[in-house]
Amino acid sequence: MLRRLCLLIAFLYFTIPVSADPLHVGMAETDITPPMGFPISGYYHERLADGTLDPLKAKAVVFRQGDQSAAFVVGDLTGIDRDLYVEVRRLAAKATGIPEAHIVVSGTHSHTAPDYTAHLYRYLAKKPADRDADAYAAKLVGGMVGAIEEAYKSATPAVVQAGSGQQELPVAFNRRFVMTDGSVKTWQKLDNPKVVKAAGPIDPEIGLLRILSEDGNKTVGVVSNFALHLDTTGGTRWSGDYPYYIEQTLKKAIGEDIVSVFGAGTCGDINHSDPSRAERNKTDVIGNSLGDAIVKALPELKPIPSPTLRVHSTTVQLPLQEVTEHDVKRAQKLIPIAKAGGKVEFFDLVSAYNAIMLDQMQNTPSLVTPSDYLSWGLTHEWTGVGSTLPVEVTTMAIGDDAAIVFLPGEVFVDLGLAIKRASPYRTTLIIELSNCVETAYIPTRAAYAGGSYEVTNSCVQPGSGEMLVEAALSLLRKSAAE
Repeated sequence: MLRRLCLLIAFLYFTIPVSADPLHVGMAETDITPPMGFPISGYYHERLADGTLDPLKAKAVVFRQGDQSAAFVVGDLTGIDRDLYVEVRRLAAKATGIPEAHIVVSGTHSHTAPDYTAHLYRYLAKKPADRDADAYAAKLVGGMVGAIEEAYKSATPAVVQAGSGQQELPVAFNRRFVMTDGSVKTWQKLDNPKVVKAAGPIDPEIGLLRILSEDGNKTVGVVSNFALHLDTTGGTRWSGDYPYYIEQTLKKAIGEDIVSVFGAGTCGDINHSDPSRAERNKTDVIGNSLGDAIVKALPELKPIPSPTLRVHSTTVQLPLQEVTEHDVKRAQKLIPIAKAGGKVEFFDLVSAYNAIMLDQMQNTPSLVTPSDYLSWGLTHEWTGVGSTLPVEVTTMAIGDDAAIVFLPGEVFVDLGLAIKRASPYRTTLIIELSNCVETAYIPTRAAYAGGSYEVTNSCVQPGSGEMLVEAALSLLRKSAAE
């Protein structure tokens, strides 16, 4: 009997699909800096670039193991338009053979990055004159695809370490506050007598992956993940914001040839403004502090044993906010006034832009021509998509110890924390603004009741964030069960 039991155990051991192939990892970066005079994204008024503080980049990571492969590329961009994602995914899959469903395109959310949407929209319309005129659109698509291609070609057997650091210097703060009347307001100070408390938490964890050569002697690159809005630079010069200083700190500590890839954590309600002080931390202070915390944490990271690659993706139908003909007509009046320099109440302007976007996505044909009013927010892929947005949630797991979750939109920190708490993986990185930005903000269901800026600037209905959490955890559990 004992002999039969031993034979059965041996049979099960050797028939469970465990990859005997080594995990190959490649990392690469390309330049996607626009020319001078190109519009800058991030706010509700036009800014034209007149200089460069630091170059904008697209940085890619490729995992290959046997017949499995996956890639993600992060651009120094305020967001990833659906059109950009679809085009980059299509071309990168064609060039590398990586399945389209295994390719993710993310943005860091820098507010000193290009407002590329209108240029890309014309470029993808397939009109030769527009393609000639929009040279930057070609550079942007080519740069994102090129980073994936280069990472794919350079992938070699690697050791992957995983873990996290803690950000001790206060650089991240929840920017929503409960007021004495029970409402919630964004961007308040604690010296306001009507402020009761912060409306939510922060996430001080810095999720980390360290990629080393097969012998473990050389660091190829570091993937870091932290929940803090990239809106610390401002002005009219190109900049990747604080991740640039993270990169410089790591290069100084490890070596100039490493690739530092930063993925924005769930920071829809997190920024760098300390509500207890008038002064704000500067970009270099934030980036250098995060970089120092990463360097301190690197020796504590643990190698991932048996690093089997598992990739899963699912489509989640997020219900869009309703838009009426009255909303669209009001937007038709307000947006031209604002563009001409007239005074329009800020929340009214936010609602007006969202109304044009929602009209474009929900109505066939749309009530107005969206390109007459929008520079960002234009989409070929999702024109007339209907009452829901079919967004993707993707997970990439490496062995039993680490996983990356990719979510669309600007996600509230509570939702990311919920995924981390329930994740079966010791290290779980959550990268937002992946594969689309058209959702805009994705608050918690409770936050919708409080209102204020992020709720006004959300294109999806309450409960959408919780749908993403459920989808992510379902994928993580499926991956862990394998």
